[in-house]
Amino acid sequence: MSASNTIVAFGRVLVMIGASCSCQSVFAQTSDSRSVENKLWTATTDLKSSDAISTRIIESHSQSGNRTLDKRSVQTRGFDGHFDNYLDIEPETLQLDPITVRTTTRTFSRDGNGRKTLAQVTEEEENILPGGDSNIVRLTSSSDLNGALQPIRREVAETKNIGNGVEEANTTVLFPSIYGGLAPAMKMHELRKRGPNDTIESQITTLLLDGSGNWQVREIRQNTITQAPNNGRTEERVFGLDSEGRLGEISRRVSKESESRFGERVYLVETYSVNVPGRALDGNLHLVQRATIAQHTSATGEQITEQNVEVSYSGEPGSGLRPYLLINDTVQPAPSGFQATRTVHLRDLNGNSEVVEVDTTKSDKVLTIQFQQTPAEKPQ
Repeated sequence: MSASNTIVAFGRVLVMIGASCSCQSVFAQTSDSRSVENKLWTATTDLKSSDAISTRIIESHSQSGNRTLDKRSVQTRGFDGHFDNYLDIEPETLQLDPITVRTTTRTFSRDGNGRKTLAQVTEEEENILPGGDSNIVRLTSSSDLNGALQPIRREVAETKNIGNGVEEANTTVLFPSIYGGLAPAMKMHELRKRGPNDTIESQITTLLLDGSGNWQVREIRQNTITQAPNNGRTEERVFGLDSEGRLGEISRRVSKESESRFGERVYLVETYSVNVPGRALDGNLHLVQRATIAQHTSATGEQITEQNVEVSYSGEPGSGLRPYLLINDTVQPAPSGFQATRTVHLRDLNGNSEVVEVDTTKSDKVLTIQFQQTPAEKPQ
């Protein structure tokens, strides 16, 4: 597959699988900062590559009383030039009482005749308890060959405030067992605490069952967030098992925020890994990706973001990072909605740039906040 096709295909996967908020193909948000003031809005995103619109995403949001319904429909262009429905995702949220929220997400696919068929259902119920404690039960079921729903995953999560600014969260994940029904297969234990100088630290330990039925540590993720005006920093360290079963650091991601003298917000995100394309493992971390994101608002209120992504190229170990992607985003708010455009440029080894994708979104959703961009991930 060519480099151009790789990035375009990667973008399609992000949109089809990860379209969990409005205009995922145009901008990504670092937090859930969607406006809740619009009780009804719609959005249409066209993803254009190779001089033709190949994918379209139509979204809608409606709210009535204690019920909220979101719909996302992914359409692909057929050989006849018409758009056919490919995937529909419909999350429905009900506020049952002051402490209980139930969310049901239905995913529909299309059969050979284009008929809408239920493929998967995820049912989640969250209870917010006094003192900030909470518990969540989430059950995912998929349709079998006869169209009947069969449970394939169950999660039970409990979060407790244990004092002194420390929270503890325990999650158990159950998968289908060879003996029938669902059985525990994975556990996650998380500790979150506030430290000095507005620092938040967390550690997530993932455990899996081994062949003898014992719980073994599989991965540890450590996050440190320093909250400072225009000078924030986030560091994530991931520890995993090597080929000999020893636990060691396998990746690190460091994000720094600053503000330029021109008033731009600038984010620098560097990713380190023991896995370097074209290079044998030596047990050390190496810089494999750097993303620089600059964001500002124009005099006319247009929100502009430029992302420059550099990566290590396979087959050239030790050559350092080279430019790979340039992504330009613009979001133009208006009293009756907004229009957004994303342009993706792919750079080759000679520094030449080629536009491989142009995505446009039009929506009657009124934006009331600024957006923060997250860097593009490196295609696999």
